Amino acid sequence: METFVIEGGHLLKGDITPQGAKNEALQVICATLLTNEQVTISNIPDILDVNNLIKLLKDIGVEVTNPEKGVFTFNAKNLNLDYLSSDEFVSKCAQLRGSVLMIGPLLGRYGRATVAKPGGDKIGRRRLDTHFLGFHKLGAQYRRMAGRDVYELTADRLKGCYMLLDEASVTGTANIVMAAVLAEGTTTIYNAACEPYIQQLCNMLNSMGAKITGIGSNLLTIEGVQKLGGTCHRLLPDMIEVGSFIAMAAMVGDGIRIKDASVKNLGIIPDTFRRLGITIQEDGDDLFIPHHKHYQIDSFIDGTIMTIADAPWPGLTPDLISVLLVVATQAQGSVLIHQKMFESRLFFVDKLIDMGAQIILCDPHRAVVVGHDRKIRLRSARMSSPDIRAGIALLIAALSAEGTSQISNIAQIDRGYENIEERLNALGAKITRK
Repeated sequence: METFVIEGGHLLKGDITPQGAKNEALQVICATLLTNEQVTISNIPDILDVNNLIKLLKDIGVEVTNPEKGVFTFNAKNLNLDYLSSDEFVSKCAQLRGSVLMIGPLLGRYGRATVAKPGGDKIGRRRLDTHFLGFHKLGAQYRRMAGRDVYELTADRLKGCYMLLDEASVTGTANIVMAAVLAEGTTTIYNAACEPYIQQLCNMLNSMGAKITGIGSNLLTIEGVQKLGGTCHRLLPDMIEVGSFIAMAAMVGDGIRIKDASVKNLGIIPDTFRRLGITIQEDGDDLFIPHHKHYQIDSFIDGTIMTIADAPWPGLTPDLISVLLVVATQAQGSVLIHQKMFESRLFFVDKLIDMGAQIILCDPHRAVVVGHDRKIRLRSARMSSPDIRAGIALLIAALSAEGTSQISNIAQIDRGYENIEERLNALGAKITRK
């Protein structure tokens, strides 16, 4: 198990460019299963979750080439469908959350898919009911395979219908859209997720010949087509990495420019950091965060304590809650962090408390952070990364701490951040991988 050793207290300065979006990559790579023609995707990040998904596609027969860094071509003309029911395939799917996004394309194109309980972050229950209910409305049947924790979905031919999703699930919406594009008739999805990565998926599918309207809204209409063709697609920058870099710039920055951030696709992320007192200057498609000697948390207009809560897009992405919480530990003032969507994501705060942060964990969903206003520095510590986002939050805390910290289980961080220590060391950090 690899470990990061972080020498805290060094200011970071310079330019950094965010990687391609992890969550978009998982969606659009799975969408290549919908056609027997070549699909080229660029700006793909070199991270564990994406690399493992690409390996899984190769295992089922997808021809994959990597002509240059960040660029991959996919051709799914000859798939080994029998392998989809094998114990080996099921085992690999169970280790990778993104594998769930293969269900919709396989069901739409071939009328069958096998579902194992997916892996990924241990941040609470992440149910698949929305996916299954959507597939069932399209005409699929599912059954639990005896003696195995596996479900098999089958359909002679999916048929379009109207559906109201029980929640605006991002992966649920993506999966149902990918199944519906080859269904017979018209599918209408209400309460669909509408974040930029869903928009990117829908635009890519349309470039392949799909007929999707309502993109960017929570009401999608999909007119089924007979087949899809090839295309070229480029991923957006990763908004979670952009937010992570804003946090680092606020905590330990001496002037950091985040280049090519696709500002128009960041939603309320910049303004949420501004509520914590962070100055963010927009320069074209770049963001510049100057050195912050102090930053003060806003209060609401009536003077009550600021609350920051996650919500479906265009609300605040839950993936940045951990990062925002760490930033608040050195702010002037107090804030209530409300993580609504996952019941275990705030449990990493005990590590921050051990480092000297003043945090009251109210319950699995809420924490009150009382900022130090930089009067008390965090202490170094030995920690373990429980998930991707808590891992990067702990790394930010360690960069600002006094002394040398260690973070183990950094494979969790590698799942979502490409060569993070090399990129931060180029800005002046002192991080060693052991």
